[in-house]
Amino acid sequence: MIIKGITFEDFLQYKKPSMFIATAFCDFKCEKECGLKGICQNSVLAKSQDINISTDRLILLYLNNNISKSVVFGGLEPMLQINDILEFISQFRKTCDDDVVIFTGYYKNEIQEQINELKKYKNIIVKFGRFIPNQKSHKDEVLGVNLASDNQYAEKIS
Repeated sequence: MIIKGITFEDFLQYKKPSMFIATAFCDFKCEKECGLKGICQNSVLAKSQDINISTDRLILLYLNNNISKSVVFGGLEPMLQINDILEFISQFRKTCDDDVVIFTGYYKNEIQEQINELKKYKNIIVKFGRFIPNQKSHKDEVLGVNLASDNQYAEKIS
């Protein structure tokens, strides 16, 4: 899997301690939709070096971490790497039922096929919605954290 980075103990993206995996690709739909360049909070991440790491290695890193109780995919756009994420979840479920959270900038109706695939696995949570500048942040009850735009929300899909 190609990623941009790993945070082994993250306490900002989810109510449980998480291993955060920053995915590697984005189509910058947030900027395109609002018509403003340079609003992406992850633009520095997008320019960082790619890391090629096996799914087995990612899972081993997680299992050897005594703090994290969930995995969060985000950073850029995880849905552009849905096959990698499905492979990760499939392998991960052989050893662990901890939550997997996916932060996407897509709306649910845009990725229904991917959602249907993710529903095959236990304990999957998806955060939907693009970042929109100048919106009120709000606490999402599913994630237990603040989201940047009032159109964003999370849903436990399985």
